[in-house]
Amino acid sequence: MSLIGRKEEQQTLLSLYHSDKSEFVAIYGRRRVGKTFLVAQTFKDAFAFQHTGRSPYEGSSKITMNDQIQAFYYSLIRYGLSEDVPVPKTWIEAFYRLENLLEKKAGTGKRVVFIDELPWMDTPKSKFISAFEGFYNGWASLRDDILLIVCGSSSSWILKNIVRSKGGLYDRFTCQIKLSPFTLRETEEFLSENNVHYDRYDIVRTYMAFGGIPYYLGYLKPGASVEQNIDNAFFKENSPLQGEFVRLFNTLFTGSDKYIKIVRALSKRNYGYTKGEISHITGISAGGGLSEYLENLVETDFVERYKPVLSNARIDYFRLKDSFCLFYLRFIDGKKDLDEHFWQNSSGTKGILSWQGIAFEQVCFTHLESLKKALGIHGITTVASKMIIPSISDRSGSQIDLVIDRADRNVNLCEMKFYSSDYSVDKEENIRLRNRVENFKTAFHVRGNVFLTLITTFGLKYGVHSSVFQKTLILDDLFL
Repeated sequence: MSLIGRKEEQQTLLSLYHSDKSEFVAIYGRRRVGKTFLVAQTFKDAFAFQHTGRSPYEGSSKITMNDQIQAFYYSLIRYGLSEDVPVPKTWIEAFYRLENLLEKKAGTGKRVVFIDELPWMDTPKSKFISAFEGFYNGWASLRDDILLIVCGSSSSWILKNIVRSKGGLYDRFTCQIKLSPFTLRETEEFLSENNVHYDRYDIVRTYMAFGGIPYYLGYLKPGASVEQNIDNAFFKENSPLQGEFVRLFNTLFTGSDKYIKIVRALSKRNYGYTKGEISHITGISAGGGLSEYLENLVETDFVERYKPVLSNARIDYFRLKDSFCLFYLRFIDGKKDLDEHFWQNSSGTKGILSWQGIAFEQVCFTHLESLKKALGIHGITTVASKMIIPSISDRSGSQIDLVIDRADRNVNLCEMKFYSSDYSVDKEENIRLRNRVENFKTAFHVRGNVFLTLITTFGLKYGVHSSVFQKTLILDDLFL
């Protein structure tokens, strides 16, 4: 399979490969997002050395330091170390063997050293970090012909020990690459590559459940409907993604139970919560690592941090943004005896339609840059967020799906509607929307123009009340 998207990340790796000094790259992102595939496709397996740490989450026995070192030893042999050399007893010895192996390959241009699942190699009391620091600081960084690439499923480990390291690797890595999920356009390309041919309405519905995660999207079968593919991946007995939520957080984060508790809490309110509210709901104190947990969730694209625009209260809100988690927690988490045809049987029900509205909002937020292009404001500085309009006079407060505050003194007040046909506006809706705009202007003392903007699937049905919207965006605009 060819590499979909990732052009900027691939170019970054290639530019580091052609630099005149040694480079140290840390790649991180959520599980299954394609970190290993990016590196393999960029260098076509032409590594001077490559190793993958052994997973501590598979099998019944615990993976020890000796197990990890032995696996590392076999990788050394595969790349040219003599089998007469004994198995190293410590990580210092293991990395010394790697140095010797790479020394023998000198003079052939920059040598790519790729260590995948690096966090798994750091078993308790193994002194792995110290040995790894010694390898890079005491040997690789002193040369001009090494490209060291590390990544791993445990993003919290990568962030703590490399990206934000306060130890021997402080400020030593030369580049960090955060790999994010596919956009809708990349998802469309990926599905086409896999012979799954959906129209854009069905691609968005697929994205709502699977997110832009290549590994998950790989479970979609050609010739099956969206409903059939969702049932097969999530609801059928022994389906591949039925237990993925817990596996996902176990592999990504140390102390995964705290992360799961936070994510479950955030799934309850689309608008999100403040850190204080999250602490109250989860019982995790601000001094008990909550800030670090939230930062790691933001860094790995599960959670969005934002400040409501035009608000004097400059406090951060955190909201769950990962489509897969939102779907899983709504329909699968904690439920027993799942109907293996649940999605096919429930399509069009009130519960599904309600979820689709919320899920569509999240898809739009994820593709804010595409929306800005469609609005013709891509080059204008903007701040965007959800917003609660406070009560004024006898008007009740209300939530706005998306507010785009623009540097040109204009504001786009966005309504998002996921419909299977053109959206129509009746008299009652027209009055409600006009009142919302006036309420918004009054509450936030807006002096510029406020453009009421509809973001929907197929378009706005023309009628006597449709002129309440000054701009309409459709699904195609999300694929820009």
